[in-house]
Amino acid sequence: MTSDISTTDLPLFPLQAVLFPGGLLSLKVFEARYLDLMSACLRENTPFGVVSLRQGAEVRKPGEPVALEETGTLAELLDVDSTQPGILQVRCRGTRRFAVNRMRQQADGLWLANVDLLADDEVSLPTDAMIETVRGLANAIATLKQQGAQPFLKPFLFDNAGWVANRWCEILPISLAAKQKLMELPDAAVRLQLVDEFLRSKGVVK
Repeated sequence: MTSDISTTDLPLFPLQAVLFPGGLLSLKVFEARYLDLMSACLRENTPFGVVSLRQGAEVRKPGEPVALEETGTLAELLDVDSTQPGILQVRCRGTRRFAVNRMRQQADGLWLANVDLLADDEVSLPTDAMIETVRGLANAIATLKQQGAQPFLKPFLFDNAGWVANRWCEILPISLAAKQKLMELPDAAVRLQLVDEFLRSKGVVK
């Protein structure tokens, strides 16, 4: 689906979160512009772009300044459920990253962007030095499952350095700005190395 997407007028969904490729995103949608967006994406089988907010809130007051990051991730709809009138519960999967060239805001407040799709991470095995970080993620997934949380989509790709790095980035207790920088890194091996260094500094991995 993402390979044929036009890079013009991609609708954006700004969030106080960072979506990584392969990541699971759950949204509670209630603003009219985003309800319309979800309906259009569902009807036309098209993705939308998730970008992190550098400044401003997800529900913005009139006149409040807002600034969006210039690198985001496409999101494809997995499930859309309406449990209450005017509210949608949405689950999405992150696919490809993109770089924003230009953006504009419609009268209804929806942001549209001209974007360039970025290359996917090269698939590579984690190095032997990363084995404990891979095992640590497997243990974290098992613990979360015992607690009733399943934040990751299957299949679990423990033999893919980029997948392991991205899943760790999603659950690490680090700032939004740090997650954004990690997501933007073009080299998955470097991203995993930085994650590994953080985990070792906190004693999670030895």
